[in-house]
Amino acid sequence: MNNLFDLTGKIALITGGAHSIGFALGVGLAQAGAVICFNCSNPESRDRGLAAYREAGVEAHGYVADVTDEEAVRALVEQIQQEVGVIDILVNNAGVIKRIPMLETTVEDFAKVVDVDLVAPFIVSKAVLPGMIAKGRGKIINICSMMSELGRETVSAYAAAKGGLKMLTRNICSEFGGANIQCNGIGPGYIATQQTEPLRCRQPDGSRHPFDQFILSKTPAGRWGTTDDLVGPAVFLASDASNFVNGHILYVDGGILAYIGKQP
Repeated sequence: MNNLFDLTGKIALITGGAHSIGFALGVGLAQAGAVICFNCSNPESRDRGLAAYREAGVEAHGYVADVTDEEAVRALVEQIQQEVGVIDILVNNAGVIKRIPMLETTVEDFAKVVDVDLVAPFIVSKAVLPGMIAKGRGKIINICSMMSELGRETVSAYAAAKGGLKMLTRNICSEFGGANIQCNGIGPGYIATQQTEPLRCRQPDGSRHPFDQFILSKTPAGRWGTTDDLVGPAVFLASDASNFVNGHILYVDGGILAYIGKQP
């Protein structure tokens, strides 16, 4: 049974893998045996990421590349192939969100989010697929979102991009499943990270932040998720245990999407 989840010797590229969800997935895949490569948009983030991986006991390979730049991504993949080997596992994790009411969102704001959250996964997947095809196997994991299914105020660009990423996931499955390549998505729920900490802190009067109350009321699990909650699903989707799972979005949301909410 353990062999099904063993990633020993597999080379994984995690975009935006220096912190938060990407970092947790990198450490988790490494603990399952994978060799971890990650990219950042600048050298400072890369160096902090390498130090964080070392502290976690992982000797990762860090690179600087803009995932929205096709030439830069081609060069990144070629460098990894030369220095580490052909990529077996791709985690399209790099992402951005702009919380702006739609009527105040500029075309430039909208395009920036779509470029990072949707166009970049297309670019990086396109770059790694030839190597996977030549190897006769490959795993692509797209980090989707509950906004791949739901809308919410102020996130029109993000929801549009993540909805598109869900369909890109299914299309990669459709086009490359015959090459023994599985492309699936993980849709995180509301995850406790440094970025969401202000929404979870107690208010001066000791009460919960209104958004914290809202999330807890909508989540059957009654809590925020942790980055560790995403590791098991990622290892599953990266491993031989998921060889006949393709085009699927695995929502790791504590049950939010299954729940209509409590009656007022």
